[in-house]
Amino acid sequence: MEQRMENEKVTPVTGAGFDPAHIPGLTAPARQPEAEVTDAEETQEEVTTTQPEEAEAQAEAEAEVEAEADDTADQDTDAPDTDAPVMEAEDRRGSITVDATGVRFTLDDQEADFTWDEISAVEYGTVRKRLTVTVHMPNSRWFPNDVEAPGKARLAEWTDQLDKALDAYFEE
Repeated sequence: MEQRMENEKVTPVTGAGFDPAHIPGLTAPARQPEAEVTDAEETQEEVTTTQPEEAEAQAEAEAEVEAEADDTADQDTDAPDTDAPVMEAEDRRGSITVDATGVRFTLDDQEADFTWDEISAVEYGTVRKRLTVTVHMPNSRWFPNDVEAPGKARLAEWTDQLDKALDAYFEE
């Protein structure tokens, strides 16, 4: 029979197995306490009751800024830059895309997006008819993905497009 000593201190075990909130991102962020919400609402009410003209002017200015942002966003989506190099390589299971936003890998139903500001290096290699692209992160992690080309001519085309895209978007 096992006995416990009364002087022995047992620290509780913490971790994801006992508390899902232990790992960031698994649960929704904590809600703001109601006291803070009511203080913010009271402050907003005071501003609107004490300075109605300034509040109206500020609201109009914000509406104009939002309208301008919507107009520029519509222009950006309507007229994409056709001169920007893009490399897209895909096979029956996955794909590799390199464009102005960064590098995107897909494999079956999984997808990984890497933006240019979070990438420290990109390397690629070819073996037979297979193109392998590896994204290196600043924290020494790396993520490879490969696709199989239907022929060697297509593989050469992908590597040329990849060179142009990396030269255009990746700063060394």
